[in-house]
Amino acid sequence: MAGHSQFKNIMYRKGAQDAKRAKKFAKITREIMVAVKTGNLDPEYNPRLRSALALARAANMPKDNIDRAIKKASGNDADSNFTEVRYEGYGPGGVAVVVEALTDNRNRTASEVRAAFTKHGGALGETGSVSFIFERVGHLLLAKKWSFDRVFEAALDQGADNVEETDEGIEVTCAVDDFAAVRDGLTKAIGEPDSAQLIWRPLTLAPVDLDTAKTLLKLVDILEDNDDVQHVYTNADISEELMAQL
Repeated sequence: MAGHSQFKNIMYRKGAQDAKRAKKFAKITREIMVAVKTGNLDPEYNPRLRSALALARAANMPKDNIDRAIKKASGNDADSNFTEVRYEGYGPGGVAVVVEALTDNRNRTASEVRAAFTKHGGALGETGSVSFIFERVGHLLLAKKWSFDRVFEAALDQGADNVEETDEGIEVTCAVDDFAAVRDGLTKAIGEPDSAQLIWRPLTLAPVDLDTAKTLLKLVDILEDNDDVQHVYTNADISEELMAQL
């Protein structure tokens, strides 16, 4: 029985990992398709497509999946038409939340996002209701295989504002107007970043207690699990002490 239970646990974990990977691939597929629809098919002349392909490679997305997404988007398939939408609101504890989505059905996505906020003690607001608490910046992530000093020097040469090493890799941030130059300059000097995108960075943080943090993370998980949602940003300040208890 013990062996059987262990096997079932392994299968469950593998199934969960496969589902998570499939969902991630689906989100990247949408980003590739939108990039194709809004620009040149050649990544060299389409920065958004180049960034989407970098995300796909970093996620080990099969080449066949990438090729299918490009082919579908470059045709006249109505199912490949996605609209970029941003939702804003307050989560539990008054934490500001910004949600970016790519959807083929605005009504469905808005309804699902609103329901998630309501269920977790939050409220969806109008566009602009919380984005003033954030600033739009360029964000690039490079693998730790690169020398930090080398990335630091190259990033500053291209006009980046900040370079720091985190658990995920070497993060570079810059102003929106400098994003293209920093991205292209780093790619030429160092190599293709694992990701390069514009993000919402909070200007002020909202400290939360343990219960609020738990509810907020449930809200974020629900939102990120939505097929239409690409990114979720909050201004929550969760201390390391609380993180250890989550």
